Amino acid sequence: MVGVPVDADGIDVSAIPRAARLVYVTPSHQFPLGVAMSLERRIALLAWASSHRAVVVEDDYDSEFRFQGRPLDPLQSLDRDGRVIYVGSFSKVMRPVVRLGFLVAPASLQPALRAAKQLTDSSGVLPTQAALARFIDEGLLAKHIRKAAREYAGRHERIVSTLRRDFRRWLDVIPSAAGLHVAARLVRGATIDVERVVARAQDAGVRLYPLSRFSFEQPAAPGLVLGYGVMPMSKIDEGLRRLRDCFAARR
Repeated sequence: MVGVPVDADGIDVSAIPRAARLVYVTPSHQFPLGVAMSLERRIALLAWASSHRAVVVEDDYDSEFRFQGRPLDPLQSLDRDGRVIYVGSFSKVMRPVVRLGFLVAPASLQPALRAAKQLTDSSGVLPTQAALARFIDEGLLAKHIRKAAREYAGRHERIVSTLRRDFRRWLDVIPSAAGLHVAARLVRGATIDVERVVARAQDAGVRLYPLSRFSFEQPAAPGLVLGYGVMPMSKIDEGLRRLRDCFAARR
């Protein structure tokens, strides 16, 4: 595997190695930074894949929870050359225990993918698939997603606004409009040991991750990733208060 830089517009297509034949991206909500791939960058990636006879795997892992603007069209919908495999799952919109996923593949790859599926797991969990299909057909999944998106939007706004108000000495929030986590970089000139802050937070009952944990290449820019998928709104303020104390501690 080879890491490729990401900026505010998504993957840097010019930095993809010429010999690569498969590119894995999360264009709707890049993990961990949270940026969305711009239309210009999407078109450039598709052109690169076509000219290099490569495949693009588009992991659309939590685009259902978008809080600003209209939903983004998948990269797969722009594909005219059969280069994109679109994959997703129900672990975010439902529960991880459901363990159901899906993919939309170009016609040229479908026979090989069917064969691989039959070799690894010929049928899957049919009762769960049938129940989920009925849940979708009756419009209940769409209703559930709308309700969940409102809840997550509230959590997202509370965390971002508090970080920008109470943590501006230490953190610069990376703008994002979707998903179940917020990322922030350490502000330039801040003399904070992020790893020590994470350890203090762990002792204080607050779980978060250093941004460097998700960097393919080291050293990475220091920062934090804060998830809120399982944290109720009632606990966010107290969690952030404890985190602020961890930043302010001098020991």
